[in-house]
Amino acid sequence: MTAKTRKKLIEVALPLEAINKASAREKSIRHGHPSTLHLWWARRPLAAARAVIFAQMVDDPSAYVDTLRADPKLRRLAETALKARLKVWEDARALADKAKGTNLVVPEPGPAPMGHVSS
Repeated sequence: MTAKTRKKLIEVALPLEAINKASAREKSIRHGHPSTLHLWWARRPLAAARAVIFAQMVDDPSAYVDTLRADPKLRRLAETALKARLKVWEDARALADKAKGTNLVVPEPGPAPMGHVSS
């Protein structure tokens, strides 16, 4: 009898663009961050390490799509959560766009949350 191994997230999809942006931002922080207490000669961006470790541990969620879609309660919950995340992202995007011509430093919100939301 063979045990079925599930694919991990790192095998299927790793959001390299988002990881690169977070790593670049982390590396350019000059003050106010714990990592600046001591500058190590071979510092590695922690965002990249966290992303890789997380993706190695988490199963690929695409294997559970049919299960989640079959349950109307879970589907409604997921759609509600996605709508909320989209609203937060749109607000962050608007704030970042508004701050571009000022002295305010507002981080980019990153890529938009993806998924299908039925209207």
